[in-house]
Amino acid sequence: MSDTSLEDAFRRICASEVPLSERLHAFSEAVKRFSIPFANVYDDLVVRIRSGDAGLSAPKIGERMPPFALPDRENRLVTLDALLREGPAVVSFNRGHWCEYCLIELAALRGALAEFARRGARVVSIMPEAQTYISEMDNRDAFTILSDIDNGYALELGLAIWLGDDVRKLYLQHGLELQKYNGNDTWFLPIPATFVVGKDGIIIDRFVDPNFRNRMDVANILSALDRAAAT
Repeated sequence: MSDTSLEDAFRRICASEVPLSERLHAFSEAVKRFSIPFANVYDDLVVRIRSGDAGLSAPKIGERMPPFALPDRENRLVTLDALLREGPAVVSFNRGHWCEYCLIELAALRGALAEFARRGARVVSIMPEAQTYISEMDNRDAFTILSDIDNGYALELGLAIWLGDDVRKLYLQHGLELQKYNGNDTWFLPIPATFVVGKDGIIIDRFVDPNFRNRMDVANILSALDRAAAT
């Protein structure tokens, strides 16, 4: 049965087991079909942030991942050093609980938790939202979600971007109140990015794309972890 709404498409895609890149492409196509204003404003946003070299200064493969100490849903500080004492880490930046693209990515990561565990890797998602909102996400028994209020860590890594007035107006028209979710009225978000960090703190692999509709495939993350284990 074909989708009759964007919500139908989202639920079907989240439950899918095809590679993450295929899920995200399918959702982008659904946005074009069911929500043209969002598709158009997203295309314009990507052009704008790419023209400004957004994400170009983010940490590279072979560099040390900058440390962090960020609160989880219980307001307990989680540090990168503590994660790496247990093994390698997968650090994923996401936009928030309201972002379907992020939720599709997180569903794919949850589906691969057994594979990550076999490789001794921990997974964390970093979002610019207050604990109130990350604590409501259906993720308690999966992996850790951390709160990067005011995008402090994202700014340090060169990942924070301003959404612009067109996106802000469209979001508010549809009840997406980022000023409430993020505890500020700056309308900054991180570029979704994934860093695979070795136990020694060195970045094994990474994916940074100003087009937030693209994310690192789970198979590529697992391949990076396997390559690191073999060296």
